[in-house]
Amino acid sequence: MAKVVLLHHVHGLTDGVIAFADRLRRAGHTVHTPDLFDGHTFAELAAGMAYEEETVGWEGMQARAHAAVEGLPAGLVYAGFSMGAVYDTVLVLERPGALGAVLMESCPDPADFGGWPAGVPVQVHGRDADPYFGAEGRANAEAVIALAGAGELFVYPGEQHLFADASLPGYDPDQTALLVDRVLGFLGGLDRG
Repeated sequence: MAKVVLLHHVHGLTDGVIAFADRLRRAGHTVHTPDLFDGHTFAELAAGMAYEEETVGWEGMQARAHAAVEGLPAGLVYAGFSMGAVYDTVLVLERPGALGAVLMESCPDPADFGGWPAGVPVQVHGRDADPYFGAEGRANAEAVIALAGAGELFVYPGEQHLFADASLPGYDPDQTALLVDRVLGFLGGLDRG
């Protein structure tokens, strides 16, 4: 079974993120859910973005992401929602031994991060009209998959951001169930690989 680090979005470590992790745990995977916001959660996306960008800052968030995995073994799968996908990318590139990555509802441009390691498969999920994913996220995902040499991109209909967090208003249970099935398939493939 896979060892997964699941990084939250800018609303913080919500009950919905924990519930998503629990679905993976019930399938037998070990899932770590570090809190990069030190217990802060935000009802509004803009407030969470302000906390990330202005209160903590880029270097501070990178340091928190690295601290969250300190002491964990190599061979991790990094998974993250939106903002979490950005810091997943940092960890995949800067911490040796990543087994794979699952980027949900965001996919950074690999050119902004110096590429992506060949042989580290990635699975990307996003909505076609989501302003935080859309055409740009799709193009970034295709670039990451090409660099990795292995991966999958799944695009879902809709424009609401963060559709897989049951504690937020945009939650879509049907699309989340499909996303979970696909993530479990990806994790199972890494186990067999």
